Amino acid sequence: MIDPSGNNINQLADHLFRHESGKMVSVLSRLIGLQNIEAAQDIVQDTLLQAMSTWSYGKIPDNPSAWLYRVAKNKAIDLLRRQKRFKEIAPQYAYLLQSEYTLSPTVNNLFLENEIQDSQLRMMFACCHPAIPEESQIALTLKTLCGLSVNEIARAFLTHDETISKRIYRAKEKIKNANIGLEVPASDELPQRVDAVLKSLYLLFNEGYNSSHPDQLIREDLCEEAMRLCLLITQHPLTAYPRSKALLSLMCFQASRLNARLDDKGHIILLKRQDRSKWSLSLIKKGFDYIDDAAEPFEVSGYHLEAAIASLHAAASSFERTDWKSIYHLYEMLYQLQPNPVVAMNKAIASAYAVSKQKALEELQQIKGLEQHHLYYASIGEMYFELEQKENAKNYFKKAFRLTHSQTERQLLLEKIGLC
Repeated sequence: MIDPSGNNINQLADHLFRHESGKMVSVLSRLIGLQNIEAAQDIVQDTLLQAMSTWSYGKIPDNPSAWLYRVAKNKAIDLLRRQKRFKEIAPQYAYLLQSEYTLSPTVNNLFLENEIQDSQLRMMFACCHPAIPEESQIALTLKTLCGLSVNEIARAFLTHDETISKRIYRAKEKIKNANIGLEVPASDELPQRVDAVLKSLYLLFNEGYNSSHPDQLIREDLCEEAMRLCLLITQHPLTAYPRSKALLSLMCFQASRLNARLDDKGHIILLKRQDRSKWSLSLIKKGFDYIDDAAEPFEVSGYHLEAAIASLHAAASSFERTDWKSIYHLYEMLYQLQPNPVVAMNKAIASAYAVSKQKALEELQQIKGLEQHHLYYASIGEMYFELEQKENAKNYFKKAFRLTHSQTERQLLLEKIGLC
């Protein structure tokens, strides 16, 4: 039984927002038209506010999600009755919405589980329409389907809140002006649209795995949501590409370590010191199953390479017995495919154990574009520390400390600084 205190009500509402808002916005947009997405978002927002108000009096329902769906459906029906523009709002359902006998059943049917999943797939495709610039596609997907805040998206893109707000606004304007609908795209457009969706889910999972939230390093709800949406992609015959399965494999491998990444006090446990008995064997098995499924038809995507790297970590009995040379080689391949500074940083870190700490330091110092990234400076500090250059290490740990808002990461960096 949930304690009806204000704090727990807020936590419950936040949890439900992450898990249910994307579903409800997708269904409502399918019903009232994607051009009216803001009206759909308003309905969902009003529903959540009503939930917080009603539940604060201790009236939390046994099935909160079903309660939200029912309230959102009623609000949508009220909107349709008021506007009486059925052909304009929802042309494919117009003949059903004009009669009181069929209005409620039509709305109710769209909230069935299989229809919700279909609506979410359609929404993912719509957010990633080629008429919308790619960076705006991903921002809109993360905001609309995944419930991330503008600030969280900005951190995922290493950019500013204002930039993300503008991207989302431009995407919504393009939806209106180009009359983009909720539909499965033609076969020639499908691969590009799927790639944008997969990138959005990849960023969503990363935000859960290493959150930008100052007081919460790991947000399992975001990881779970990314995996749930990626599973939808792999289960649809039109989008079950090898790279879709490779991404789900990567997520399974990464999620398998979540329970081992923090100690009882919430402090970070680095990979080399994690208790591997706490890694989820069932998720590791799923990771290997999905990576096997991703082998045919043959293609090599960044997700394949990252999943292969994660599989080597999962297969190793200890940090020292990890096949670091293969990991470094895979990072070299990944950098050829995606020559960005974050991949370069991870490649350099792998070289510390595959080649030497000095080689890693040299590679790290050549990277441009991570001047505001705390993990970059923390990695350089770690290499200096391993090379017994404690004063240099301390300076870089301090730089990393100043650049992170995460209290958990700051605590780890203070420990590092104390050891120098």
